[in-house]
Amino acid sequence: MHFHIITLFPEVCEPYTNSSILGRAQKTEKGKGAKSRGKKISVSYYNPRDFSTNKHKKVDDRPYGGGPGMVMQAEPVLKAWQKAVGRKKDQKRIKTLVMGPRGKKFETKMAKDLVKKYDHLVGSSGRYEGIDTRVQKALKAEEISIGDYVLTGGELPALAIVDSTARQVPGVLGEFTSLEEERISSNEMYTRPETIEWKKKKLKVPKVFTSGNHAEIDKKRAR
Repeated sequence: MHFHIITLFPEVCEPYTNSSILGRAQKTEKGKGAKSRGKKISVSYYNPRDFSTNKHKKVDDRPYGGGPGMVMQAEPVLKAWQKAVGRKKDQKRIKTLVMGPRGKKFETKMAKDLVKKYDHLVGSSGRYEGIDTRVQKALKAEEISIGDYVLTGGELPALAIVDSTARQVPGVLGEFTSLEEERISSNEMYTRPETIEWKKKKLKVPKVFTSGNHAEIDKKRAR
């Protein structure tokens, strides 16, 4: 799957998508003979300033009708989208999302559906008071929210969606037979050593987790 992020601050996002699991998923794995594996995902960035006709590369202006703050102009964002996926032959395999606090709440089910239905996912990250609404209308984009709170910009929501969706791409998490969210969730997790000391108190792993009785462990985790 190819992720395309439209943002004024690609330098903020790139370190995250180039690290850890997402970073490895973007690399071709070299093996012996036929064991070489191609990239599982790709992540590309597009800065609206690169498509501004303003000599100062300005991409915001005052809102019509008045109001506080500034609004990102439509044309630079639309041109960035065109550069990203505008010439792709199968437009039905492209999904465009606009980050916004009033949008549909993003969930794991949506991430799974995105992987099944689309090859390209475009995330438009707004700044200031948001993006000119004509962008959403022109691209038939869906407004998406990651929670009931407001952030300074759309970069964090876009990264959260990329991270969650990439996990659903086969092979990104390696050879695991199931994803973490499909396993029994637990509010208790422990690892070695079995006993640690903190402020003269010994903190031990509950015996059920060291018993080897997986039925009892699952019951404990399910509480």
